[in-house]
Amino acid sequence: MSRDICIYQEFLTEAHKDRIRETARRTGFTPHFFDLEQFDEAADCLQHCEVLYAHSPELLRKAPAALKWYCCSFAGVDPYCKDPGLFANPDCMLTNSNVYGVTIAEHVVMVTLMLLRRMPEYEEIVRLHSWSNQLSIRSIRDNEFTILGTGDIGRHVAERMRGMGAAKIVGLSRSGKPHPAFDQVYPISALDDVLPQTKILVMALPGTAETVHILNRERIALLPADAYVINVGRGTALDQKALADALNSGKLAGAALDVMDPEPLPQDDPLWDARNLIITPHVSGNMTLGYTCDENVARFCADLENYAAGRPLAGLVDRTRGY
Repeated sequence: MSRDICIYQEFLTEAHKDRIRETARRTGFTPHFFDLEQFDEAADCLQHCEVLYAHSPELLRKAPAALKWYCCSFAGVDPYCKDPGLFANPDCMLTNSNVYGVTIAEHVVMVTLMLLRRMPEYEEIVRLHSWSNQLSIRSIRDNEFTILGTGDIGRHVAERMRGMGAAKIVGLSRSGKPHPAFDQVYPISALDDVLPQTKILVMALPGTAETVHILNRERIALLPADAYVINVGRGTALDQKALADALNSGKLAGAALDVMDPEPLPQDDPLWDARNLIITPHVSGNMTLGYTCDENVARFCADLENYAAGRPLAGLVDRTRGY
């Protein structure tokens, strides 16, 4: 009897498909490939599949109770953890793909430099056809970073900032467990004590009930007026109205948001016109970098080997915790 895999992805090249086919052949599986224009065909195929490799809650909802493993090619799995009803099989394993550290860390470097070198203000000067070039700037070198979230993304950010000469890198995580990428790691319960000493706050948190508005109006007020906030985790982690108020009143030097709540950001949202704010439309970690796509497929194949051999899956998500 064939052990079937339904693969519903838009980014796969022929080289990716060949790699999956070879891994499936060695492990006794048969892969079936569908692009995003073939939802109905994928849903039909899924009825006799043991494994689904996709990023579609809608397709997962069509899966039978026979599905044993859902490999989500996105890192953010909050939709699947918030709605257990998506799984006909309550014991279906969920994995995600923590391969976005490189591309998101590079995005953080980019917007950090833009903020430190006053690019939002210089863009306004140029827009007005003016010529002023004496705004004081700061550097990553000898600067201090607070990274809220010490997972794959947070660690990649820390490593790059260290390589560019950062003086101190503090992490905050649920456990507070030390990691060599950080000078110190505190539990998130210490956030109120850390924020007043924060110069650049990078938020790289998953979307869980505990992280909703973790940076609220009161905590934004704890940040120094010359601090910057960068959010590449989940838009729900930040009180956007409070952030806009702090930026417009000069109580915060600047911010960069790649994630918002909701997305797309409504056209009349006050964030669009907030001072010294860089907005990008959730581009830091999508499937547009070749390296990210290659690693995504490589990790799926590695976990397919694990799955076939009865070993633990490297990307296994605890659906009760949300990551």
